[in-house]
Amino acid sequence: MISFQKKCLFFLSLLIILLFFFSQVILAITDEECQRDLETGREHLEECQALWKKIVSQKQQQITTLKSELEKFNASIAITTAQIYQTVNEISELEKEISTLTTKIGHLDISLDQLSQILVKRIAETYKKGRIDSLALLLSSNNFSDFVGRYKYLRVMQLHDRKLMVQMETVRTNYADQRTVKEEKQAELEVAKNKLESQKALLAQQKADKERLLAATKNDEKRYQQLISRARAELIAIQGILAGQGKEVEVGSVSEGQKIATLIEGVSCNSSGTHLHFMVAQNSDTHNPFSYLNGGIGYENCSGSSCGSGDGDPFNPGGSWNWPLNPPLKFTQGYGRTWAVEHTWVGRVYDFHNGIDIVSDSLEIKAVKAGKLYQGVYEGGCNLTYVRVDHDDSDLDTLYLHVIY
Repeated sequence: MISFQKKCLFFLSLLIILLFFFSQVILAITDEECQRDLETGREHLEECQALWKKIVSQKQQQITTLKSELEKFNASIAITTAQIYQTVNEISELEKEISTLTTKIGHLDISLDQLSQILVKRIAETYKKGRIDSLALLLSSNNFSDFVGRYKYLRVMQLHDRKLMVQMETVRTNYADQRTVKEEKQAELEVAKNKLESQKALLAQQKADKERLLAATKNDEKRYQQLISRARAELIAIQGILAGQGKEVEVGSVSEGQKIATLIEGVSCNSSGTHLHFMVAQNSDTHNPFSYLNGGIGYENCSGSSCGSGDGDPFNPGGSWNWPLNPPLKFTQGYGRTWAVEHTWVGRVYDFHNGIDIVSDSLEIKAVKAGKLYQGVYEGGCNLTYVRVDHDDSDLDTLYLHVIY
């Protein structure tokens, strides 16, 4: 038979477990509550940031949908907004501390000045009195009692001067310490202000990226899935071409600058508009085309938030090859981890762009180097056509996609 003490212990343990469970349920904060708190009380910023970071992580792992992408944007924007509030509070506290320190330093400066003036006078007096030796003091006194009184007075003044010097040194040390603390706080304030500017810039970028996604998809799930599907199909096709899975026909030798194909106008297989996807490959590995193409060419950089915005991919050719399109060029995406990967929906499809995208008023495509020309097609959901030039003077190939021949 279970004893009374064991029963009590069992029910007490059960009560603790239930209280813990209900406390977790009651205390759990929701995204809706956090969003309201962000605009009103701002009392749970740490808890809310943890919640939003969890949401971002969950959405990144889910199947890509427009809804999940927008929820991820909202959570990221909320995190940055919360961090801005925290930095603003940090700046406010630092400014208060600096103001208090400034006041203290001002008072210490006055005290130090006053003590200095007093000490200068006392040193002069002490110096004069200190020149009288004990015998002279005795001889100049009216009697022994007068001598003792004068001697004690001199001792008191010496002790007072010593105390005054200690006090002055304390004030001087305190003054120096407070100035050091103030300088440290001012440095922290400068760091906090720079952090705030970065956070504001990030928030503006996040909001712009969200609006860009809504504009591209027209806030329509079906349109979003079409964009994602097309980009994935293009990526698969390009990877297949690089792996030698395209069907190719050898055409013959071509010279540098010779016409080898024509750009497709408008929407085509896995392409949302007219452009040349140009790649430099060695076996199945790609190289940065800017390492080979020459500089000094007329172009407009449209690889960022807008043409000429200054936030796009670097346009930095440093080689000797001529370009496959006639200038002036419109440069729409660079090589590597591009602006589009960082700030648009294509980042959900690939994280590295293996060529460059360019377009020109002229649709004529020319070989950048002499070599053997192949006309190819990658057959998938649609047929992506391309040409490849196997260079005569190296083991490099150049590939030109979204073309007709």
